[in-house]
Amino acid sequence: MVAEFDLIQAQIQAEHLEKKKTYFDLVRDWPNLRRTMLACFIQAECQMTGVSAIQYFSPQIYAQIGISTSQSLLFNGVNAIIAFAGTSVCILAIDRIGRRPLEIYGAGLMCITFLVNAILIQQFPASATNNGAHWGFVALTWVFNFVFFITSGPLSWAIPAELFGTALRMKGVSVGAMTSFAFNTMIGQVTPIAISAIGWKYYIVFIVCNFVNGIVFWAFLPETKGLSLEDMDEMFYNSPTFVPGSKWVPHSHLDDDARRIANGEDYVDGVVTAKYKATEVEHIEGGA
Repeated sequence: MVAEFDLIQAQIQAEHLEKKKTYFDLVRDWPNLRRTMLACFIQAECQMTGVSAIQYFSPQIYAQIGISTSQSLLFNGVNAIIAFAGTSVCILAIDRIGRRPLEIYGAGLMCITFLVNAILIQQFPASATNNGAHWGFVALTWVFNFVFFITSGPLSWAIPAELFGTALRMKGVSVGAMTSFAFNTMIGQVTPIAISAIGWKYYIVFIVCNFVNGIVFWAFLPETKGLSLEDMDEMFYNSPTFVPGSKWVPHSHLDDDARRIANGEDYVDGVVTAKYKATEVEHIEGGA
């Protein structure tokens, strides 16, 4: 905590020496433009996973395989329970597994669920009497929701808030949120028309988008697990844009500093200077 406090204090002092940040600073140079683009992409890809289409128009989607509106609404109730369970898993896993693997593998799994469901709708439409195929569609939709709420759902809001330093965080997150609602509105307008016009072929859009999402995350999304907000400026200024193979490590080394402090080492202005003797500490405490 002492190491992190010192780092935060240094960051605040540096920001006070600079002029007030504006939205133009989000695109002023490549490091800031890079993280602004990442924040916008993360919010956009969240909508393009297909989750909004399923949530808003599930009766129309389920009708393609002969499931009634009342039953589809019941399934939506199950989806709400699944969403709670998935988000709980995300909370437990995010700082153990990391943001980057969750986003990459999550996109891959969601791509697979949409691919299989597109095949099921194409092969077993509402006129078919194959209940097994229809239940398979429902089950894969639940799997999709579970994966979404472990990965893109919560992380689309968590990661953008981590990408920016304190000076630009509010503005960067607001631009990302604007992108999210813009794509959400677009999906809401397009989905009912697309389902009526092309049916199962509309799923191809989300198959492609989830596949592309995984590739972009693999190539350009840096891992922010274990980093402080004060490390973000350093990471985007010093780490490569293409992430695979990067050997960048933060300069702050908060974990090492915290370990040294816990071991009784004197910590002054970010530098370890001397180790306290246990007998001296005991003597001081005893005389207090």
